[in-house]
Amino acid sequence: MSQQRVAAMQASSRRDTPTSVGLLPDPEPRARHFTIVSVDDHLIEPPHAFEGRVPAALAERAPRIVVDGLGQEMWEYEGQRYPQVGLNAVVGRPKDQWSMDPARFDEMRRGCWDVDARVADMDLDGVYASLCFPSLIAGFAGTMFSKSRDQELGLACLRAWNDWHHEEWAGRHPDRIIALQLPWLSDPEVAAADVRRNAERGFKAVSFPENPADLGLPSMHTDHWDPLLRACEETETVVCLHNGSSAWTAARSPGAPLELYTTLFSVNALAAAADWLWARVPLRFPDLDIAMSEGGIGWVPMLIDRIDYVGSHSASGLQTWTDPDVSPTDALRRNFWFCTIDTESAFALRHHIGVDHIMLESDYPHADSSWPDTQEQVRAGIGDLPPGEIRKITWENASRLFRHPVPEELQIP
Repeated sequence: MSQQRVAAMQASSRRDTPTSVGLLPDPEPRARHFTIVSVDDHLIEPPHAFEGRVPAALAERAPRIVVDGLGQEMWEYEGQRYPQVGLNAVVGRPKDQWSMDPARFDEMRRGCWDVDARVADMDLDGVYASLCFPSLIAGFAGTMFSKSRDQELGLACLRAWNDWHHEEWAGRHPDRIIALQLPWLSDPEVAAADVRRNAERGFKAVSFPENPADLGLPSMHTDHWDPLLRACEETETVVCLHNGSSAWTAARSPGAPLELYTTLFSVNALAAAADWLWARVPLRFPDLDIAMSEGGIGWVPMLIDRIDYVGSHSASGLQTWTDPDVSPTDALRRNFWFCTIDTESAFALRHHIGVDHIMLESDYPHADSSWPDTQEQVRAGIGDLPPGEIRKITWENASRLFRHPVPEELQIP
């Protein structure tokens, strides 16, 4: 796409001017009651994301934005076109305009795809730092590229995405954006080498499918992924398991509405955590950190209780778990981190979960997002907890896990 086209899109999507699709003016900046680090937000790749980052011999086949006969902008890659789903970028639009229809860049708030505007939107919302997952063309965990017919092209595009994230998205605001990479799922040895190289240039996390078996890849109950997991453990790279990254859902009924799928996000998270736990990943990699992204925390007490009950009943006497000093629930509380948008009733059980391992999300710019009212939502949900616990949940746990410091003068409470 030409620079003139990009400039025209940018001009037409100025943050302070409503467009024909009804983008609202900027909200008033929200009062800051807390320091907040959001560990699950999303980005929309800008049209130029892959330009100049793919080897010249492959550059013509890299993902690019095309415009169809109806004026819709979409990504084109390996002969397929991928529209940008509207619900992935609805912040700043009236709710009566939310839909699954394809969205153009000028129908999105600029903070969806422009990192400078994103940081400005974080300031409006009172969010200090953000970890951002992809939304579509890459897949939440780079799955689109690993499925490429041309694997050389797929790897080049995946590395280009990581380079763009490093140079432009996280690199422009390293104090505000926590760098997240995508792994090469076709070869765990290549993925491991990339994780080590990316750790050297400041990446703190990698997005990985909750259950690779659902993608036709080897399951976590094998040693196939051990090279990648070992690299993550050695470099302190957090493995983020984002709901939906493996295209599995607990919603089984044909014809079910979208609401069923989103209602069952927590079931997805429970299934993924149990799978990784009983695959004994925490036993093989005791220093590995695993973050359950966009799953909430209400399911965690149920999983803990069920694991303990199973261990003393149906699994009693079995040798599935081989460490007598660390129980499965000990490992769950040690290796897993739980991320939530909702400030929900499950906070009453925060000590059963482990208050040191709970973190917050704002999910900008998706339909579930708390933007621009994250501060008020947090105050309504956990504002009456002890200050030390609020501090842990709102920013301290995330700062510690992702090794992302918060300036002392910005630390509230």
